[in-house]
Amino acid sequence: MLKRRIIACLDVRDGRVVKGVSFLDLRDAGSPAELAAAHAIAGADEIVLLDITATYEGRGTLLDTVRRTAAKLFIPFTVGGGIRRLEDAHAVFDAGADKIAINSAAIADPSLISTIAARFGSQAVVLAIDARHTGTGWAVFKTGGRTATGLDAEQWAVEGEKRGAGEILLTSMDSDGTQAGFDCELTAAVAARVSIPVIASGGAGTAEHFVDVFRRGRADAALAASIFHFGIHDVNELKRTLNTAGIPVRLEC
Repeated sequence: MLKRRIIACLDVRDGRVVKGVSFLDLRDAGSPAELAAAHAIAGADEIVLLDITATYEGRGTLLDTVRRTAAKLFIPFTVGGGIRRLEDAHAVFDAGADKIAINSAAIADPSLISTIAARFGSQAVVLAIDARHTGTGWAVFKTGGRTATGLDAEQWAVEGEKRGAGEILLTSMDSDGTQAGFDCELTAAVAARVSIPVIASGGAGTAEHFVDVFRRGRADAALAASIFHFGIHDVNELKRTLNTAGIPVRLEC
């Protein structure tokens, strides 16, 4: 059985890690490089760094931040934010990323997924989807959750897979930063429609929330930020709880 992954997320603004609730009320959490190294040592399987204002500000990814963070890591490293062209992806990979995550640019030009996958492989392309519940389904937002797109999250995930994405990073805007639990309904709905891994994001607060999203949400990986940045949960302690619950994870020897 494939092991489930625990991923620590670094939302970066102006070179610093920040965290808020439902994409708002951001507070400082520290240095990306230092936090990434600490999470890796603590047992995180992967690190995701998202430059959350790059698209909104119309600029490229903070490559110096990516380089400094990559230099501290020995686990897979995904970077997103400000990647609009193949050349942008190339620069981020050159800076040390193992995978890139694309969101707004893929919505504007879905062929970008195929273009980057053809050059670097599907395993290196993560389609990030920010979704909010509408009552009948989940709507996709872009530009760091600021702009509605008219897309349906399930349908967009299916198209992303067809175009070459190797993973889906699925963030519930309703649950983000609340520490009230993952949106298992959303995660399960998308996981049922695609064959590629789905990373659940938004709402982690307790170990039971992770158990729930792996069981009921059918997630392949679960991502969290606040509970790791502010010392609420130790990753290895979380993994031991998951292992006891029968969830296969990579444990430190």
